[in-house]
Amino acid sequence: MIKLTIVKQLSWMFKRVLKKNFIVLLLIGLLFSRILTACAESSFSSTADVNLKLVSFSVTKAAYDQIIPKFVEKWQKEHGQKVTIQSSYEGSLLQADEVIAGKQEADIVHLSLASDVIKLEQAGLVNPGWRDRVPRNGTLTQSVVALVTRPNNPKNIKTWSDLTKDGVKVVLANPQTSGIGVWQLLAFWGSVTETGGEDAKALSYLTKIYQNAPILAKDAREASDLFFQKEQGDVLVNYENEVIFANENRPKLPYIVPSVNISIDNPVAVVDKNVDKHGSRRVAEAFIDYLYSNEAQKEFASLGYRPVNPFIAHDVASQFPEIKTLFTAQDIGGWKLIGEKFFAKGAIFDQIKARR
Repeated sequence: MIKLTIVKQLSWMFKRVLKKNFIVLLLIGLLFSRILTACAESSFSSTADVNLKLVSFSVTKAAYDQIIPKFVEKWQKEHGQKVTIQSSYEGSLLQADEVIAGKQEADIVHLSLASDVIKLEQAGLVNPGWRDRVPRNGTLTQSVVALVTRPNNPKNIKTWSDLTKDGVKVVLANPQTSGIGVWQLLAFWGSVTETGGEDAKALSYLTKIYQNAPILAKDAREASDLFFQKEQGDVLVNYENEVIFANENRPKLPYIVPSVNISIDNPVAVVDKNVDKHGSRRVAEAFIDYLYSNEAQKEFASLGYRPVNPFIAHDVASQFPEIKTLFTAQDIGGWKLIGEKFFAKGAIFDQIKARR
């Protein structure tokens, strides 16, 4: 009987202590669990291989062929971790659509148009505020529009207005599939409206140019191939960087960079939904940081991009023609208005196609 009483008393005392210290014990347990998890994550991140998927627009391949191996080597040396970066290059609009459709599970996108990243944001793949999480308001590379002519410029093409001459065949890209297709259309439009012309004049000018374009290439690289390899057209309209790159790899052709031009601002972003799924955020964000470094920006500059890193931009400024009037997509109304005004069903581009 005495033994039973002692057991009951001990049981009562244990329950009292346990109840009184339950919260403390719970907090200790949670803290211990977090420590174990952090240790496991640290161990995993420092030893496990990481695979990244980069989705970019067509003409960036040559730059990334140089940049990716340097980052991989640097990361391996500094962190003891192997990184593999798989890359894909096509027209910007097509790339964005494939990422949205899940056909490409991109960890990082470097696209031609901010509107393409905005589409990824609207699809729930990229978190709001993506511009604020990287330098230069999200812009990684810059360029302008250039015009390439045949040897000795037989059609005497010198300015934007010369693209509407009778008998001039212009090689353009399709703005429904490629970034350069959008940028060149905005450059044509702005060359009128940003120098005092009305919308009606800009529409007439645009219509004449597209009537002089028998074929619309799917992207910037295909436009270059049509002009340089298949020798179609009298003048090619393309990214300045693509023109510089093309002239480095074949006999040089004359080109013009109009002094009234558009700032082609190409954005970069982490695809938040995918990096969280793949566990690759840390390396993806580090790779984007590297793309803004002096080393990477020098590579972009060597291939004709106008650097966004101010130190490299200063060093290479003399390599690029000066632009007297440089306008932006925002000057034309911003991407929301541009989409509605130019590319919605029945909007300006549909009107132009109907008249070709």
